[in-house]
Amino acid sequence: MDVLILMGSRSDAEIVAKAEATLDELGVAYRTLVRSAHRTPEETKQAVREAEAKGCRVFICAAGMAAHLAGFVAAHTVRPVIGLPIAAGPLQGQDALLATVMMPPGVPVATVGINAARNAALLAAQILATNNEALAARLAELRKQEAEKVLRA
Repeated sequence: MDVLILMGSRSDAEIVAKAEATLDELGVAYRTLVRSAHRTPEETKQAVREAEAKGCRVFICAAGMAAHLAGFVAAHTVRPVIGLPIAAGPLQGQDALLATVMMPPGVPVATVGINAARNAALLAAQILATNNEALAARLAELRKQEAEKVLRA
């Protein structure tokens, strides 16, 4: 497993599925779990430890509203954490975006846009591709295909 995707609630699954599909497309091994920084803190910390022991190199954390999951995970690992704010509640993800991006010095979280699950997966793949030439080639091909779509339009 190269990537562990954590989502704060099962209600985030529809958005997270886009990250999973992108990782599948690129051939990146991942696992997805529902864990909450607030409701299951011990289980979340254990999931991070177990993932690291299995070779996980990047974490994607999807959460809405208070969205402390990415920061919680970042506090328990030195591996890259990507925050994926989810549109939920009355602020439709604005609160999640700010909670995810505004980390204290020393505990960084890379943050993508609200509901930007594909970008979260692509960023995870780019991180992994820094020492995986085959994955880097797949990413380059994907970018080429995306550019061709734009030019055809």
